[in-house]
Amino acid sequence: MRLFGTDGIRGAVNKHPMTPETVLKVGMAAAQVLRRQKGRGRNMVLIGKDTRLSGYMIESALTSGICSMGMNVTLVGPLPTPGIAFLTRTLRLDAGIVISASHNPFDDNGIKIFSAEGFKLPDELEREIESLVHDDGLSRHRAKGVGVGKAYRLDDATGRYIEYIKSILPKGMTFEGLKIVIDSANGAAYKTTPWVLRELGAEVVSLNDRPDGRNINVECGSVHAEGLQKAVKLHKADIGIAHDGDADRTILCDEKGHIIDGDQVMGMCAVDMKKGGFLKKDTVVTTVMSNLGFEKYLEKHGIRLIRTRVGDKFVVEKMREGGYNFGGEQSGHIIFLDHNTTGDGPITAVRVLSLMQKKGATLSKLTSEIKLFPQILVNVVVEHKQDIRAFPEIEQAIKRSEKQLSGRGRILVRPSGTEPKIRVMVEGEDAVMINQIGEEISEVIREKMT
Repeated sequence: MRLFGTDGIRGAVNKHPMTPETVLKVGMAAAQVLRRQKGRGRNMVLIGKDTRLSGYMIESALTSGICSMGMNVTLVGPLPTPGIAFLTRTLRLDAGIVISASHNPFDDNGIKIFSAEGFKLPDELEREIESLVHDDGLSRHRAKGVGVGKAYRLDDATGRYIEYIKSILPKGMTFEGLKIVIDSANGAAYKTTPWVLRELGAEVVSLNDRPDGRNINVECGSVHAEGLQKAVKLHKADIGIAHDGDADRTILCDEKGHIIDGDQVMGMCAVDMKKGGFLKKDTVVTTVMSNLGFEKYLEKHGIRLIRTRVGDKFVVEKMREGGYNFGGEQSGHIIFLDHNTTGDGPITAVRVLSLMQKKGATLSKLTSEIKLFPQILVNVVVEHKQDIRAFPEIEQAIKRSEKQLSGRGRILVRPSGTEPKIRVMVEGEDAVMINQIGEEISEVIREKMT
């Protein structure tokens, strides 16, 4: 049975695969695979987490599994996913593991594994770990006697990551004079981003920064930005910033209360990077979900767009393969490869704020030329994700709709990589038409797959 999706292992807590028994084996299998890698570091795995109640249980099971195979563990507690990637790389450890289900509800959890270089594991290593989890002989490789691993705790992890975030700014730049609303989603960045912004001189209004183990992502954060919009207008702030539960993504709100998504963030940053000579090969890497309007904006400025399958992991793989240094996803995973090896919410926020300060411009001004096409996304809940090509009726509905769009839009139907859902994305010039098409295709999926 497959364990890894597009973003690690994820599921409901105390249901397979997120049970203590399976997580213990994942820890054992991961340690066994990591011990075989060339150029190993300090025989140490870093483990961090978001603020979910189940994080304690998963952390203990993972630690036990890893230590039983003779590797050591360093625990850092709640820390954004990009912070784990950064520390794994800079501390020269063998791997980093994040316990998080990202934007999912608190009763889900997940496991993401980073290599010694801070990149998410390639598919072949994930398959190898899966194979070992299902191997009854895995226990034969357990360490004995003095070979059993130890667990340590790193108390200044958040401080180290914060200092690194500040270091990417031009010397002497501050955010003095800016009023910023930050919504941490009661997640991993509840200390990090407010702390960074205050140290850089901003006036900060901090929302959803009191996690209790159960309130992560509850009507807040990057996927529920209504509260952020209201707060920006209420406090007359210059900008609003919202993270998801593990803070590897950022969605913004301009001073007028309008949401600025990942495509718009990439658009303004890419153009600025090109003008400064910092955008390698004048190329941005994104996924099939990114808006056609964003693509046309980049074309206007002489920037090429390369699309990958959905998942920031695949964006990073294409960036490394082609020698590009900037990319991301519409959902707010923005990857500045010169700064970090994965989507980094706090760094994205700091980069946008520095652009505002450098240009002396509002966020609405910086994004005013990026005209996005109307786009809808319908999530159809299904019992089991299946290949839509096995259902001729769904294929026919898509073809009919594509004919209706007549080349003036796009349709993308795909299974979610993290949830039991089929995602239907429709994009085009006519908002009424795309809503109609989205509902028609979704209804056929409900009839045939649920």
